[in-house]
Amino acid sequence: MKHFKHPNILRFAFLLAFIFLMQSCSDFLEQEPGTKVSITEQLENKKGLLQAMSGLYGELEELMRFAPYATYADLQGGNIKFTPTIGATSSSTNTGTISIRDNTAGIYSFDDRAEESNLASFYANSYGIINQANLLLEFTDALPDATIEEKNQIKAEALTIRAYTHFLLSQVYSQNYGFTADASHLGIVYSKASTNEKLTYPARETVANTYTLIINDIKTALDLYTDNTLISGPTYSYFNKVNTKALLSRVYLYKKDWKNAYDTANDIISNSGVVLTVSENYVAQWEQPDLPISEILLEFTVRRNNEGNASLTMASAYGYTTNSNYGYYSASNDLIYLYESNDIRKQLFLTKSIGTIVNLQLVPLNYNFTKKYQDNPGYVAFRLSEQYLIRAEAAIGLNNVDQARTDINTIRARAKATLLTDNSNILEALLLERRKEFCFEGHLFFDIARNKKDVSRNDGCISSACSVTYPSPKYILPIPRSNINLNTNLKQNESY
Repeated sequence: MKHFKHPNILRFAFLLAFIFLMQSCSDFLEQEPGTKVSITEQLENKKGLLQAMSGLYGELEELMRFAPYATYADLQGGNIKFTPTIGATSSSTNTGTISIRDNTAGIYSFDDRAEESNLASFYANSYGIINQANLLLEFTDALPDATIEEKNQIKAEALTIRAYTHFLLSQVYSQNYGFTADASHLGIVYSKASTNEKLTYPARETVANTYTLIINDIKTALDLYTDNTLISGPTYSYFNKVNTKALLSRVYLYKKDWKNAYDTANDIISNSGVVLTVSENYVAQWEQPDLPISEILLEFTVRRNNEGNASLTMASAYGYTTNSNYGYYSASNDLIYLYESNDIRKQLFLTKSIGTIVNLQLVPLNYNFTKKYQDNPGYVAFRLSEQYLIRAEAAIGLNNVDQARTDINTIRARAKATLLTDNSNILEALLLERRKEFCFEGHLFFDIARNKKDVSRNDGCISSACSVTYPSPKYILPIPRSNINLNTNLKQNESY
């Protein structure tokens, strides 16, 4: 048996024939497979627009768990390593071999190619989601059967999705905010109008302007949010005022706007009504099927078909069922060895002995699979513990190191790890805690980049480039060549 399959997923989706705003937009949406309606017809009333918004969340969920994006930050940073290939039979010639997956070959070696980038579809799909969010924004005010409060809620969620997706793009395709003193280096194209309105050929903003536009969208959304829930399903699967603030605090952190990062995280910790999952329940909460950990602020929950079956999930990357059915990645010892023996987070690993080719012989070796992504897992976007460590990092930036140590110790105490007793090397302690707490949640490489650290991968690294020294153009990826060719105003990243 091979690794988890990647089945075709029937989904509600906009059929927009475009490559990053450069090609003409379709006049149709696909409501169900084989059933097309015009954009104007679909979005002319509240029911149709909410169907479209539900579909947009489905697109966002798929974007986030898409491999290799879902594993990008942990793979590049050194938290994970490849698992042995599963052959069709135990005697298959490739059984037990360790090799780089085709869809990560470029990025893993820090040698992605613009002509066939491993994340080309992530780039295109991100702008597709942004285009769809813009369509919702353009049609909402004209809804004849929605109240002002309902319209505001729709616009708030669409604006947040637009801001969030632009932020994701900026992490992958733009050097960190502090790369230049005034953040005047290349950011991304920021799209505020759909291709349904006008076909444009925009240039990239600076990083400073990119962040200003992201923050403006989030702040506008926060002023529009109501207490209404307009889409059926788990409320933690959709943007609301609390998790939008969580996004804002993260953006402020990456901007190194310490005061606003601190105040926003502090507001969430103090006033959201969400509390940290307690030590006694921490492991069990991650182990439970279907439901997220109780401190979740936003999880992009896996979509299900009419029979209630989950489609492709994060388990395709990280799951373990049997020795003939497991995901592509396990934890590296670089990560495993960071945990103290009494740290309860060590219990979040399934240790399995799997046959691996070593010196031409198949021998059993241990692999550690995370329990965070078993049993129909969704994508963890925001949870409360991040706000404690955002507040801690911001406190360091504000020279309030005692507060930083208190927040770090809050997370360490929950994990039953040894508490910090002084403020020496406090930033390194903070980054170490983020690595241990948020492993497999898409943070590590971006934490390394924004703190201007070097990449060093050891256990399981099979690339010709296991380390990268900051600064380097290889901390970001190339804009796909097809997009560059279509838009002469779109400048390529250095070295690509």
